[in-house]
Amino acid sequence: MKRPLRYRAWRMWWMVNLLTALPVLADTPLVNWGNDPFFRISQAISDCQEPLGPLQTNQAWLSESHYRVERGNSCWVEGRCRLSNAYRYDGEIAETVQRRLATLEVTTHLREHTSLWLILQRRFIYVQGCVSPDFDKKTFLLELGKTADVDKVIDNTTTDPKAIPLPYRTQAHPDRPALEPENLE
Repeated sequence: MKRPLRYRAWRMWWMVNLLTALPVLADTPLVNWGNDPFFRISQAISDCQEPLGPLQTNQAWLSESHYRVERGNSCWVEGRCRLSNAYRYDGEIAETVQRRLATLEVTTHLREHTSLWLILQRRFIYVQGCVSPDFDKKTFLLELGKTADVDKVIDNTTTDPKAIPLPYRTQAHPDRPALEPENLE
């Protein structure tokens, strides 16, 4: 059965508009679509590259959205969370961590030995950036993990800010892959 001319014209119009939009979609800006807390906590190492953090294209956000919903809700379904979604904890955890940093500074001197950023996603704290070789990273990560409602602390730090690849993606080179976790120090 042959489609009416009006339908074929509409379909052609839709296809042309889609094809002309593809280059625009490819160049979309990087945005923190999930409003995940992302902040700098120290800046002692001047040549440390700023992490990409939770910034991503709209296309990447859409392709990850279903997986993000599943990950967020799974802790509540399993009975491990009091809130219905693990991502709902992130704002509270960010506030608590920022208050705790003064205490952590006294015990670890993190502001003298690091350039670090934190990303909070679904009760996980991702620590990204650079640390000096003499920094007591183990104590810092252990103490950070004691923050209320934190499920896990993930170490994505380096002692060599000029290393390629780094253990995290950077804002300067968002398309450059990060070091695989099994290859980390």
